[in-house]
This record gives sequence, C-alpha cells and structure tokens, in this order.
Amino acid sequence: MKFTDLKLNKSIQNALADLGYETPTPIQEKVFSVVMSGADVCGIAQTGTGKTLAYLLPLINQWKFSKERIPQILVLVPTRELVTQVVETVRSLSAYSELVVTGVYGGTNINTQRIALQPGCDVLVATPGRFYDLAVTNAFKTRGLKKLVIDEVDEMLNLGFRPQLLNILDLLPAKRQNLLFSATLLEEVNQLMNQFFQHPVMIEAAPAGTPVENILQTAFEVPNFNTKINFLKLLFREDASMTKVLVFVDTKKLADTVYESMEQDFPGVIGVIHSNKEQNFRFQTVKNFKEGISRAVIATDIVARGIDIAEVTHVINFDLPPVPEHYIHRIGRTGRADKKGIAISFITEKEKDALKEIQKLMKLEVALETLPAHLVISDELTEDEMPKVHMKEPMVKIPKKEERGPAFHEKSAKNLKVNKRVSQKEKMKKKYGKPKKRPGKK
Repeated sequence: MKFTDLKLNKSIQNALADLGYETPTPIQEKVFSVVMSGADVCGIAQTGTGKTLAYLLPLINQWKFSKERIPQILVLVPTRELVTQVVETVRSLSAYSELVVTGVYGGTNINTQRIALQPGCDVLVATPGRFYDLAVTNAFKTRGLKKLVIDEVDEMLNLGFRPQLLNILDLLPAKRQNLLFSATLLEEVNQLMNQFFQHPVMIEAAPAGTPVENILQTAFEVPNFNTKINFLKLLFREDASMTKVLVFVDTKKLADTVYESMEQDFPGVIGVIHSNKEQNFRFQTVKNFKEGISRAVIATDIVARGIDIAEVTHVINFDLPPVPEHYIHRIGRTGRADKKGIAISFITEKEKDALKEIQKLMKLEVALETLPAHLVISDELTEDEMPKVHMKEPMVKIPKKEERGPAFHEKSAKNLKVNKRVSQKEKMKKKYGKPKKRPGKK
C-alpha cells in the first residue's frame, strides 16, 4: 500500500510528497481506517514504528477549519522534546492548510505560553502538568476538544503523571474520540481504558519485545567502567561509520562522567542530555546532533522516548537498562525508515542477568563478540566497583531492667546548690572582712 491509496486530503498528500514519504508503516496502515471511523483506539507499537504519523494523519485529515480557533485536537506527551517534535510534524503535515498548532510544556515561563495561546490554535500539544495548569487558569477553552491523543502513556505513568492524567480526563468534554499509544500494555493502562474509553479497538503493530529487524545487535563482555571508556574511545577513533551515535547510560551522574571523559579526546563533537540539564541546553544539544555538529550524544533513557532523530547510525548501551523493554526503546532509535542500524552493548559481570532477561523478552540471542586485542584493559576500579568489606557488628547485650540501677546519680559537691538566705551584714563582712555599718542620720 502507498499513502496515495489512503483517502487523504490533497493538502496532506502534497505535504507527504514534500517529506518524501511514500509507503505507510504497518501501524500507520492499521490505525488510519479505525481512527477515521471515529472509534476509540489503543495502539501498541514500539519506538521507531511511525506511530506519531499513525495518529496525526487521520486526525489532521478529519480537521475542519473554525473561525473560533479553539483547540479541537489535544496531544499529550511525556517530555518537552517530544512536544517540540510533534509540533514540527504537525506543521509539516499541515503545510498546505490553515491549521494552527501550539506546543506547551513545563520548565519554562507559563505566562509566555499563555500569551502564545491567546490568538488561538486548532491542535494543542502538551505535557500533562503544563496543560492542566493552563487549563484551570482559563488560558484556553476545552469545550471544543473533540480528539484526545495520549502518546507514550506507559512512560507517562512511569514518570508519575497518573494524577494529572485523571484530572485532565475529568476536565475534557465527555463526547470525544480517544487515542492511546503505548509500547507496553501495563495494568494501569488497562484501568485507564476501562474507565474513560468507549469499547476501544486494540491495534498491535509490533508486540512488546519485538526488535526492529534491520538492527544488527552485538554485545561485548567488558570487565569494568574504565575499560568501557577505553573501548568507547577506541570505537570512535577507529570506526568512521559512527557519525550519529546515541550512547545510553543509567544515571544522570554517569552521563556527565562519560561526557567529561569523551570530551577530552573528542572536543566539540560530543553532547550530553538528561533531565537535570536546562531546557535551552537540551534543545541545543538535540539541534546540534540533528544537524551533524555533534557526532554523539551521551544520554539517559529520557531520549529513548523523548526525541526523534533520523539516521542514527549506532546505539551504544554503555550500561544495560534495568527494565528489558527499555532496551527495545533504546535500539529503536536506529535502523529506521528501512535503513540498517547497529546496536552495541557493553556487558559487565553484574549485567549478564539483565542481558538474559532482554534476550528472553526478544526471543532472540544477542551475539557476543571478542574484544579487540589492542584494547587497553584497565585494572582501576571505581568506588562503586570496589569490593565491599562487610564488618560484623558486635552484639551488645543490654542488661535487664532490674540490673541497670537507677537512671540518676549524685551531683558533685561543687554543683550542689542550697537555697540559703544571706543577710546584708554577712555580705558586707564577706566582702570587706569586717562588719560594715551605715552612717547614722544627722
């Protein structure tokens, strides 16, 4: 099937032609007719399967111009980066129409966003917290919302957005079409659907744990952190095909540590991004990576869901994620749009069990490769890698109550205080050594 086979408006077909899109992905093909029918939808699709276009195409296709300019379509996403990307995609698809899209998110001045909303918009893309803050202060009218999309709902729940989602669902008009997209069907997702959706149609394009087929996955057993750093530097020096690389680490602190080490050898071409970085810094890092200024970005899992970058050549798992599904999201950033991708994982002894869980989820074995002979194997351990010495704490026997004795003791002689009245005569005698008399009256 081609996009031209779908019943799309001429303006959208022209926009798709400009973008160079010809063939819909399985999720795009399956979702289109169901959304066009007006039914509620729950779409299960992995990162990299094209689900953003899957829900935007039918919604923009159904949109009708209104002079009132109040939001008709609401798209909720978990991160500010994803807000920006969905807004860009909407603008690309509506290049030949009068549709207006606005994006709002936390971490920036709310009054600036309130002013941006005053002229009105047709599509509103938002993070849950900022949408709710603006909605309850009447920054826009919710009565015109006919379509609701909750994208990456499992990630939203993981980030603690459940209370905001419930508040938002109570704010919106009861008569609306609901579209929910998730990589995994959690129990909490089921509860949301049962409470707020009307007989949703389940559409599964790539079951949870299904990796993208055109990604070559390999793993290397690496003894420690410093050897991982040495190996990462070696790969960057010797593999010229590593032009757009995402390096995933487990923690924000580790992301900064790896970045500082790599920046020493590759100044100006390495970026870092995580939730502690300021908004403008994060946007600039993504921009530099997209434009090829940066060769690599060191990132936490926020990027696996938060940004959409075309033509990522390699994904490197510096650490394996604690949740097996997150591995799928990570490697899904490469091997997109029918292009080949490479995913490399560094495995320490402690991470071998995590690798087994990932392979069990994918029902696929990741090939273990031999480390290069000229790689410098470090014997220097980090504080976290140092063997822990567990000292046995001596058990102190507490005496029985009757053996402890009283909980008080006599004061020393110098601390004893006796309330005794001293006369003026005695005070004078003590001070001058003899009685001191007042002079008589004349």
